[in-house]
Amino acid sequence: MMGTTASTAQQAVSASPPESGAPGEGSMEDQRSLSIHSFQTLGLHNSKAKSIITNKVAPVVITYNCREEFQIHDDLLKANYTVGRISETALEHYLVQGKYFMVRDVYGKLDVLNTTGSCGAPNFRQAKGGYAVFGMGQPSLNGFKLVLQKLQREGHKECVFFCVREEPVVFLRMEGDFVSYTPRGKENLHENLQCLQRAETLELAIRKEIHDFAQLSESIYYVYNDVERLRDEPHTVRVQGEEDIQVTEEVYRRPVFLLPSYRYHRLPLPTEGAPLEEQFDTFICFLRESPSLLLRDPGRPPPALLFGCQTGVGRTNLAMAMATLVFYHHHQGAAQKPDLPHPPKTSPRLRVIQTFIEMVPKGQQIVEEVDGAIASCSEMHDMKEAIYEYKKKLEGIGEDYQIQGSSTKEYFLQRTLQSLERYFYLIAFNYYLHEQYPLGFALSFSRWMCRHPELYRLQAEMNSSELTVTGEIVTKGTRVLVADERFCPDMMSTAKEMNVANFRRVPKMPIYGTAQPSSKSLGSVLRYLTDTKRKHRHILWINLREEVVLEGNEQIYTLREPGQLEELIPVPAASPQQLEKLEATLKGDLLKWQKWLEVYLEAEKQMKMFKSCLTTQEIFSQQKNVCPGLTYRRIPIPDFCAPKEQGIPEMSEEEIVSVPDAKYTKGEFEVVMKVVQLLPDGHRMKKEVDMALDTVSETMTPMHYHLREIIICSYRQWRSSKDEKETRTLHLRSLQYLERYIYLILFNAYLHLEKKDSWQRPFSLWMREVAAVAGVYEVLNQLGFPELESQEGKSLRTLRGRWRAQGSTPRPFRGEFV
Repeated sequence: MMGTTASTAQQAVSASPPESGAPGEGSMEDQRSLSIHSFQTLGLHNSKAKSIITNKVAPVVITYNCREEFQIHDDLLKANYTVGRISETALEHYLVQGKYFMVRDVYGKLDVLNTTGSCGAPNFRQAKGGYAVFGMGQPSLNGFKLVLQKLQREGHKECVFFCVREEPVVFLRMEGDFVSYTPRGKENLHENLQCLQRAETLELAIRKEIHDFAQLSESIYYVYNDVERLRDEPHTVRVQGEEDIQVTEEVYRRPVFLLPSYRYHRLPLPTEGAPLEEQFDTFICFLRESPSLLLRDPGRPPPALLFGCQTGVGRTNLAMAMATLVFYHHHQGAAQKPDLPHPPKTSPRLRVIQTFIEMVPKGQQIVEEVDGAIASCSEMHDMKEAIYEYKKKLEGIGEDYQIQGSSTKEYFLQRTLQSLERYFYLIAFNYYLHEQYPLGFALSFSRWMCRHPELYRLQAEMNSSELTVTGEIVTKGTRVLVADERFCPDMMSTAKEMNVANFRRVPKMPIYGTAQPSSKSLGSVLRYLTDTKRKHRHILWINLREEVVLEGNEQIYTLREPGQLEELIPVPAASPQQLEKLEATLKGDLLKWQKWLEVYLEAEKQMKMFKSCLTTQEIFSQQKNVCPGLTYRRIPIPDFCAPKEQGIPEMSEEEIVSVPDAKYTKGEFEVVMKVVQLLPDGHRMKKEVDMALDTVSETMTPMHYHLREIIICSYRQWRSSKDEKETRTLHLRSLQYLERYIYLILFNAYLHLEKKDSWQRPFSLWMREVAAVAGVYEVLNQLGFPELESQEGKSLRTLRGRWRAQGSTPRPFRGEFV
């Protein structure tokens, strides 16, 4: 006899433990006893096991009828498995991954189009317009075979299927078929998992767990078919071996052996929001494997593209729209090409989309093509209309209220932004196809996006509701006016002499810095600059503030949230004129009010009635008669971002270094040096910026940080922080300071390289036409401190994640979504 039977027979001869043995033998016997005890405590032997026989490998169970024999290995018994129940009265059983129930994710109500019987899958459909683009919900194994047969009957010789589910799915044998189940949490039985690891890896782990649990439970496992009513749940599924469980790869990959022209890919897409750039890259990479999609050969039509998720709606719709755009470009130039539908224009375009149209060549055409692609795939869901539906619900909420501890306004704001982001990235993808399809996708989508950083700037400013607020927001007490001096201490002690805080001059240069002056203190500063000692006849005054600023009764105020007085409220204005127009609107509303308003001064609250109110533009316009050489400009710069102009002093031999980490205090971070290597005479560009920073630092008190110092200091604060919210803020802050420093170096390179043309090309255009092509944005798209840390928190290192986070603060939604 060989194998397990031989070994059990040998063990059965010896009914008692050895009389004596070498050291360690007793402990081995104890281990066997523990294994048997563990097995017995599970209560599994009393219904099936006739005897349990120890074995050097594992305990062996022989059933009463002697027809079944199986081994229970020690690693199975020792595993730290968790049991749980879905309700107090329900059966207790093992949970996969220690906390999840396996739920059948396809049910009758899901199949809105009623196609499971006729086509094999719920909600099976084809895009309008004649394109070979198909979508469906989750089929069973047999159902999927029917879908492939249907496509073959309809003449599609070649088919590529994309599973766009990002959550793990396993298929359990049931009534001659394999049916899909997914792990769900007890508190969210209707929501799929958002995987932090590859779904394929998790599926294999879950399959092993279910198989192990079945071994411990008489070859059965417990699943849930109806989580709506939870009637007669859980159900049992018989699992005698791992062949009774299939993972997604097995269900969808195996048809390749029967249909050589069939191919399968897993393309995980998010349930909400837009795909990552890497996911677009993966899609394009898969498409490049189909030459008939790139070459216009009448004798070889492109393959049918089939997409599927759980319901066949959200993610499937997105993928179908992406594929429809690809097909549209494939048919360009063909004698007979299907047209995209022209949806009726029902709602005004949102600001970010209108800005795209005005900014991009053929912008109107690109957007209309996307609208047509969405309409052609809208049988189940219209992605564009979803934006307006969420927007309507958001703006329809009067007084905010909480549902399960979350703000209702915040919920609908996020849904609106996620839907808009998905629409925007479809538009960006079509823009990419216009440029790259004719070139055979020479650039990946990720690299192409780095060549178009203006798109990242646009997506970071999708919420422009701040531009729509009125004075009512103050008169009703929704927001309050806070005096500047409350959060602007006079560290340089200049208010007594100059009537304005922190007034200073860069040594040996006609460059000054100051806090925001009122109309009264502005007069004092201008008299100082034009007196007989300094004799400045022409003064260019640049206001860098991006928030609403008003002077009321000769005091400077800004708008703040009552519960977040210390936080500025930036306005995502496309131009200074937009910001100044908003200030003028608020000023008019406040003067009309003529009632008492609660304001926050330096150390107290007071009630004020404004007899006078001025915008910053009006404050400076009043001084033109007194100082004809005064020129005023508003250049709103977000906090922590790079300035647009510099003055460069003469070089000296050594930079000022003022903290122990000399390498990093000198700005020699790995990512900075990558930019330096890209730039012509890059080391000189950096050194000139360092000299300018050192010169400016001489005007500051020890309470102020040098820019290079604050990079490493904010990094150290981030790494030592324990609070989750503070940690994310400090992480973002450290990266923003690092980015600001790099932008200064880039701006200096621009000044040198464009000097010959008198800087006719703006810096922003130079960055797109020169720096982007050189690869600068690809470096900025991986911003971080790799020499100091592991690559955690990847999202903030990307342009998309960092620039979006900069404008997204946890403030209540105000105004209208435009």
